Amino acid sequence: MAVKKNKRTSTKAKAQPKGRPAAELKEFKLGESHTDYPETYSPQVLEAFPNKNPKAEAWTSFVCTEFTSLCPKTNQPDFARIYINYIADKKMVESKSLKLYLFSFRNHGDFHEDCIQKICDDLSALMKPHFIEVIGEFTPRGGIAIFPYSSSSNNQAKFKKLKDNRMLNYAPGAYTMPLSRVY
Repeated sequence: MAVKKNKRTSTKAKAQPKGRPAAELKEFKLGESHTDYPETYSPQVLEAFPNKNPKAEAWTSFVCTEFTSLCPKTNQPDFARIYINYIADKKMVESKSLKLYLFSFRNHGDFHEDCIQKICDDLSALMKPHFIEVIGEFTPRGGIAIFPYSSSSNNQAKFKKLKDNRMLNYAPGAYTMPLSRVY
């Protein structure tokens, strides 16, 4: 019986798969030595990048644990956790721009429900995702906690159905998680 000899693998390093080309990233504010923080609500800071896998249906979730805005009546600060869940189509939101955008609410006077609706509307306009939902879990003030929910979908039947199902089944905590899973 003949014995096969094992071929030794070459010691040359294999070429690493390439990420995004530099030209695709040149317009992003990423890596700048100085970051300008907006002083008021600034949807124009949001940036999107091309989804490399537009045919794949995948969830992306963001959890902002330190969201703040101002009460429009008293100017007192409101604090919340914001959950953003979406299924991208051709574009995805760039995370640093999302952080700056959410920070821009810090001096913005609006009711909780309006903040969540604005975030959903702005991200929908930016990315045009298959589906997106934005959930706010605002800490109690005056003994009342407010948990607003907003969602949007494209016109495809399955995503419209997803939107309807998520809306019908929404309850505080239904689509969020304990912070112990985040930290």
